[in-house]
Amino acid sequence: MTTAPAAPRRPTAAAFDVLREIEDRVLWLSSAIVHHANRVRPNPSGLKVGGHQASCASMVSIMTTLWFRHLRPEDRVSVKPHASPVLHAINHLLGELDTSYLSTLRAFGGLQSYPSRAKDPDTVDYSTGSVGIGATATIWGALARRYADKSADGGFKGRQYALVGDAELDEGAVWEAVLDPQVADLGELVWIVDLNRQSLDRVVPNIAAGRLHGMFAAAGWQVLTLKYGTLLEELFERPGGAALRVRIDEMSNPEYQRLLRCTADQLRERLPGEGPEASVIGDLLAETDDDTLMKAVRNLGGHDLSALDAALSDVDDHRPTVIFAYTIKGHGLPTQGHPQNHSSLLTDDQMRQLADEVGADLGTPWQGLPPDSAAARLCAETGSWLRRRPVPEAVPPAIPTDIGRTPTGIATTQAALGRTLLDLTRSAPEAARRVVTVSPDVSSSTNLGGWVNKVGVWSPTERVDWFADDAETILHWRERPTGQHVELGIAETNLVGLLGELGATWSRWGEPLLPIGVMYDPFVNRALEPWSYGIYAGGQSILVGTPSGVTLAPEGGAHQSITTPSLGIEQPGCTTWEPAFALDTEWALLAALSRLGRADGGSAYLRLSTRPVDQSLARIPADPAARERRRRQAVAGAYPLRRQDGAKVTIAAVGAMVTEALAAADRLQNLGIPADVICVTSPGLLYKAMDARAGHGDAPDWILDQVFPAERATPLVTVLDGHPHTLAFLATIHRVPLRRLGVTRFGQSGSLDEVYRYHGIDTDSIVGAALDLTQ
Repeated sequence: MTTAPAAPRRPTAAAFDVLREIEDRVLWLSSAIVHHANRVRPNPSGLKVGGHQASCASMVSIMTTLWFRHLRPEDRVSVKPHASPVLHAINHLLGELDTSYLSTLRAFGGLQSYPSRAKDPDTVDYSTGSVGIGATATIWGALARRYADKSADGGFKGRQYALVGDAELDEGAVWEAVLDPQVADLGELVWIVDLNRQSLDRVVPNIAAGRLHGMFAAAGWQVLTLKYGTLLEELFERPGGAALRVRIDEMSNPEYQRLLRCTADQLRERLPGEGPEASVIGDLLAETDDDTLMKAVRNLGGHDLSALDAALSDVDDHRPTVIFAYTIKGHGLPTQGHPQNHSSLLTDDQMRQLADEVGADLGTPWQGLPPDSAAARLCAETGSWLRRRPVPEAVPPAIPTDIGRTPTGIATTQAALGRTLLDLTRSAPEAARRVVTVSPDVSSSTNLGGWVNKVGVWSPTERVDWFADDAETILHWRERPTGQHVELGIAETNLVGLLGELGATWSRWGEPLLPIGVMYDPFVNRALEPWSYGIYAGGQSILVGTPSGVTLAPEGGAHQSITTPSLGIEQPGCTTWEPAFALDTEWALLAALSRLGRADGGSAYLRLSTRPVDQSLARIPADPAARERRRRQAVAGAYPLRRQDGAKVTIAAVGAMVTEALAAADRLQNLGIPADVICVTSPGLLYKAMDARAGHGDAPDWILDQVFPAERATPLVTVLDGHPHTLAFLATIHRVPLRRLGVTRFGQSGSLDEVYRYHGIDTDSIVGAALDLTQ
């Protein structure tokens, strides 16, 4: 990295006075936003509205310093979920949020419970709410920005700040992200940890800061600690101060927290302790007046504006930085330091007390700063300075609907993924240049080897390929800034985190990308929450789960996915396809790519298989119009694979199970029971079509008439390599008798025939189910 931001000008003492006035107003507004939602706004249901005044208060000093001293238009900030009212308060002071919204926290159509890019009316850089994921999003946001930029300076275009609650660091997803090898070079990362030592239920008993310091340092981060403020540091310089520092340093979190609830006399009794230096500490406290003593015990670094300003000025932009800012939960509120203040609400009397202390009025809570005051001028100047240029409208590349290849022989849908990507480089090079694939160390085992050889591996800097001259090396690992494949460590949450941010570049930076993430399908469940978060936050991407199902028979139950087909139906903002043939895979992938990087777009999940299938079974029409009709049906959710005159039963199969479905239809024909066979490529799209037909939603429903016409309604057998309830709704199209075949228990290792028979999805089971319905 060659371009680093200039350090801001150090403030004068007068500037800190102005900053403290703004700090008080932010504290008031954030508290009043929660107060109004819970105690003023009508609530006919009587259900708890909620909000976190104490969690907001611990962040006020940090966010005031950051926004009004250090933030620049090119920077982005992820705000811890419970501090959303602080963000809205600051945006209001900056002129970005109208007063009318301040009374709408957690109201329908109002300010969201937690910061939301998609739903809040003011500027929110990162949606947060899923614990730990909002913080790690800055890592993947930084990486995605570099990838989208690919400039000579490594894409450094501003810092990525994450304001993190210390309890969030308990999340394993945080450490999976911090330890990924890509992260140590991301110097634009700055995390500020709100170290208030409280979780939802309690004061955390152990002092974990030292351990956390070591973990970040070991990962290559710069670690800065803001433990004590100016007033406490001055106290430590007096006779007996060194002993007082040691006493506080060695104090447990709960003991220190209890001091915050004490009077000055109680502090003089408790604070010296019982050690050999107790009398020395006692003498120091006896010489300290009540007001200074009460302020000093609350004077932690995370509430000291000058200490915060100095720390932010000391950030090293050549490696990630974490700042541990010691704070008090509820700082400045009557509830400060209380062990159960997480969701506590101030009473009307306590709000009046706070108003008196900060120069506000409970009767007119949204009254602005005096227009001619230095604080109001600073707010206006900062608002103007931080105002960003509109993101240019993204124009995604044109995606072909059909490359024109007709696969033959024996092939798998997993192999068709890599084949289609390579074909795209020739048939639509502009679109192919926007494709970026991501893998958690499984690119070769998911058939991306040819693609990786073609486009190279992305790296911020070019690295030597020491195996380039090895004739036996098939997968060439050429790492360079122009590469289009990003390889992460074995952590699925990291993959989908990056996938979401790559899928948001069209709306963040005006650079539409076409991100495709590949992982083993059994691990989609592990990655589901962060991927869902990415979709909620506006990230549009394609997740490929492969290999899938019990079709991976020799691997045993641990590598056999069961619930993923139905998860694909249930995930908002996502279209799911499970193609049966190679050409179905191409059509579905192209359709999914065409929906990325656009305001009306969305994400997709493709469930692919390593089961070899005879491609002649697809019976691809030779006539161009008939082929296009098949393509439209496949993309819309299903197509008739075989029609029989006088059909008495219909077999609807998903994915590689069409082989068993067709074999069962042949045997049923010999038994005098003609059977239609339907290839279902997207249960989710068929479900949406049914919903639309019932008046719910606006999805097209023509596919139902073409695939399940009323005149061909017969008893129905459904079969898939997944949970059988996925297709159960199909019987309600015409209210026909139904038998559902699928996987409902953990699998066994064995041959394909043995495993299919074990789960009752083999040809014999399909024939038996059809006979049960027709005889």
